[in-house]
Amino acid sequence: MNAARELSIWSSLPVPAVLLDSDDRIADMNPAAEGFMNNSAKWLIGQPIWDRLAVDAPLEESFARAREQGTPLFVNDVDVGTGARPPLVCSLHIAPLAGQPGWMVMLISPRELAGRMTQSHSVKSAAKSAIGMAEMLAHEIKNPLAGITGAAQLLSMNLKADDLELTDLIVAETRRIVKLLEQVEQFGNLSAPDRRAVNIHDVLDRARRSALLGFGGHMKIVEDYDPSLPLAWGDPDQLLQVLLNLLKNASEAADPSSGGTIRLHTFYEHSFRLRRADGSGQSLPLQVEVIDDGPGLPPDIKGDIFDPFVSGKENGTGLGLALVSKIVSDHDGWISVDSVPGRTLFRISLPRAPRDAKERD
Repeated sequence: MNAARELSIWSSLPVPAVLLDSDDRIADMNPAAEGFMNNSAKWLIGQPIWDRLAVDAPLEESFARAREQGTPLFVNDVDVGTGARPPLVCSLHIAPLAGQPGWMVMLISPRELAGRMTQSHSVKSAAKSAIGMAEMLAHEIKNPLAGITGAAQLLSMNLKADDLELTDLIVAETRRIVKLLEQVEQFGNLSAPDRRAVNIHDVLDRARRSALLGFGGHMKIVEDYDPSLPLAWGDPDQLLQVLLNLLKNASEAADPSSGGTIRLHTFYEHSFRLRRADGSGQSLPLQVEVIDDGPGLPPDIKGDIFDPFVSGKENGTGLGLALVSKIVSDHDGWISVDSVPGRTLFRISLPRAPRDAKERD
């Protein structure tokens, strides 16, 4: 086999592949590995692999033994992170390189997200059930609330100033409940996405400008985009709503007096796939991340943050992120969150537009 064909095979491998020298430094990597590690081979070559790759498993002894004995090593279902994104569950296949003592080839196979898809499906089902029930009650509840508000306003006309506080409270609380019910109705009436080829950076720019002119005026928003990102396949208005909700959450989490920083990050990861319940797969290579430096999500709601009526904010409705989850799911996409104090990252994975699709106004 000639060198050109070997190079072609190496570049065509669908999973990330990294060549390691005898000192565990990166000697070469294929394009899939560049995407997985979110950096170029030119910059990564020569760096120690364990400085760039975090594996949640005790590999040192097994790896050294495989190198010494010239045998392959298989590690299944471990968390593998790069520092650029939340860890993914992967399988590692490591084997010695023939004719090159001490050198090893590592294949990184991200596990298709069957479990996560099941979770996403259950979240969507829970959302539909809860919202469906709430929609049935919304109309019946809104009518008496309007009567209560009117009665409180009439009473306030004949009350002394000391007693007005009570009627003002009644009016404010009933209006808050009406607003919540309107959000419930908006959730249930959301139409199917009008999907087309979308430049996600245009959508991000609209969301950023809107945030800075309103609720996010106290924040610093940093753009960190991959300029070569291809077009996404989605509804630009619904995706804008998703990003505005995420930016609003990040802005409200920050200290209003001192503000904070929100980073908008895009990149391409062609190995990211979602496996559906019917066994079919969906490629979701376009990655959009909204990262803030706020206090992080409360630990007791981290696992339920996309469920309806779950909120970490005082007087929060808990519908904003449920709506985000529903829209992303309707786009055949995936959303995840990773949060620790000082860093919360929401990551949206979207399908690429068909090659023959074109943007339209």
